[in-house]
Amino acid sequence: MAKLDVDWAINEIDQFLHVTAQVGYNNRPRSGVFIAGTHMRGDKTEASQRAHVVEQVLDRALPGWRKDRPARDSEYRWLRDQAARGKAALQREAELAEKLGDNAPDMDATNLHPWAWENGKSYWNTGHYHQAVMQAAIRINAETQAKLSRRDVSETALFNEAFSVGEPREGAARLRLMENDGSRTYENLHRGARAFAEGLYAAIRNPGMHVPHDGGEEQLALEQLAAFSLFARWVDQADVLEV
Repeated sequence: MAKLDVDWAINEIDQFLHVTAQVGYNNRPRSGVFIAGTHMRGDKTEASQRAHVVEQVLDRALPGWRKDRPARDSEYRWLRDQAARGKAALQREAELAEKLGDNAPDMDATNLHPWAWENGKSYWNTGHYHQAVMQAAIRINAETQAKLSRRDVSETALFNEAFSVGEPREGAARLRLMENDGSRTYENLHRGARAFAEGLYAAIRNPGMHVPHDGGEEQLALEQLAAFSLFARWVDQADVLEV
């Protein structure tokens, strides 16, 4: 997936801020009556259209920005504040990374495998990180069932059978990450895939998994999504071996 075009994004924010700015009325007297107050510079249709684009920009620039969004936002006052924050984040992203950290590579959730991201991105963008991870687990399980034409088993049991080095049976196809050349590598690769799946679904997918609420939830969830994304790629790229 292409990276965000920062210059374009900043321009979109500027256009939104310009259109939704409050300006004073032209206080020309009409029959001796003066009009006081302010109004939004642009019309409501244009403001609505530009707000829609800016919302998508903020999803990338300020993850979780929707979490505390008010039910009503008169004249886009709250969204304007978020847009200004997003613009600052975009403008100073490189500088902040250099000054505040070790400039290590970033991991962008939108570049994860689609099975690990698409179903959960709406949860992620509203700050419900754990739910986003659960959606990844559900999607990968469903895609694997579809790939193997199986509905009789799921999750850990499904992947244990899918990556078994045993021969396929009627109604029990296998997934193969490489051809069976009789090597230890072949056995280790599929044994590792089974073990990895068990870790994902027995621990992370487990409803009893502890979810931190001390500010570390987002980072933990991102690491979990990355793990599911890697596993999704294995499943997606694997060949199906049938009877």
